[in-house]
Amino acid sequence: MPQPVSIGIDFGTTNTVLALAGPEGGVEAVTFRHGAEERRTYLSALAFWQEGRGAAAGTRLAGGPFAVEAFLEGHLGLRFIQSFKSFAASAAFRETRIFRERYQFEDLLTAFLRTLQRDAGAGLDLTGARVVVGRPVRFVGQNPDEALAMRRYAAAFARLGPGETLTAYEPVGAAFFFARRLEGAATVLIADFGGGTSDFSVMRFSREGDGRLTATPLSHSGVGVAGDAFDARIVEHLVAPRLGKGGSYRGMGGKVLPLPSHYYANLSRWHQLALMKWSGDLQDLRDLARAAVDPAPLADFVALIENDLGFPLYQAVSATKVALSARDEAEFRFVGPGTGLDIRATLDRATFESLIAPEVARIAAAVDDALAAAAVPAGAIDRVFLTGGTSLVPAVRALFTERFGAGRVASSDQFESIAHGLALLGQMPDAERWATGRL
Repeated sequence: MPQPVSIGIDFGTTNTVLALAGPEGGVEAVTFRHGAEERRTYLSALAFWQEGRGAAAGTRLAGGPFAVEAFLEGHLGLRFIQSFKSFAASAAFRETRIFRERYQFEDLLTAFLRTLQRDAGAGLDLTGARVVVGRPVRFVGQNPDEALAMRRYAAAFARLGPGETLTAYEPVGAAFFFARRLEGAATVLIADFGGGTSDFSVMRFSREGDGRLTATPLSHSGVGVAGDAFDARIVEHLVAPRLGKGGSYRGMGGKVLPLPSHYYANLSRWHQLALMKWSGDLQDLRDLARAAVDPAPLADFVALIENDLGFPLYQAVSATKVALSARDEAEFRFVGPGTGLDIRATLDRATFESLIAPEVARIAAAVDDALAAAAVPAGAIDRVFLTGGTSLVPAVRALFTERFGAGRVASSDQFESIAHGLALLGQMPDAERWATGRL
């Protein structure tokens, strides 16, 4: 029997998207209003800060774009948490403390889902609904514990009271969205590119005499590489050297030593720069700037942290990557208001593609794994469906057009197709066949 309403949730490393489907076959994205802007994506981020003093102090919480807004307002002691999906399958992550309170992963996910519900444009009630939650084929991390991640997901969603919660691979959601276009039988490769992972599924679709869609999953594969890794390459190439990476300082006795490189690991993770402001790292950088052979770049690095400029830096890097999807050359420009910090550089597509070549090779290997596990050669794939922002990167798209032919490669909305497919899947009487499990 069709569900009155089913909800698809694409909880991503960078963004989260929700969709609602009804028994008539219609589906629509849940929207979020931020100021005058209506959005269909919700940044996967949380901000915690305190207001008041002493016993009257209370903890405030914001999510999505409102978390960024709170971060940029500079609330004292604010804790900004982004990309926490990366810790879902990590046994090493047990808890974090926020204003003396302990938060396990499931507590963070619950807090995030509640802010998302609160900020949904038309309101969002999960009580009693069938919810289908997307999950990556392979979670991020060197030794991801899939069972641990699913237990954490289950604990968080149970607190919101849905009637039934299923999980499905994210590329399966994309596949279901795409398969509505198919008129006959087809073997389809689905590629889903997120912020932290790239996932692949091979599925065989057919239509019964009554028009009902049936599907057989043949294989799944995934790799912990996607758009965030591409951003990191741009930062390493254009930004880190301008802020002193590769330079030197004078140590004890005047000996010239290379600057420690570990401070630069946070540059491509802008929210981590805020943590440096409140740790000993910032003072260490100030000390190094005084001892540096060339102190100006390190002084700029210090100014970047002191003035909370990580987010605009991230935006400049992302804009450059997007521009290179449409042009052979892009200008990178980052200006730090009131700091004198001004980084300008030209990046051509050929250089960018050489920088990301190791990541593209890992993506190609994961595609090979999916085909091998399905025992389907590339020539037997009828259609290829790409989704996610990274699928717009020419080097990534070329990986598929060169192997399968441009005529077989299709794409759709880069951010909504998974959530839409998950919501539609929830309307299927045999939804559990498509799911990986029940939470």
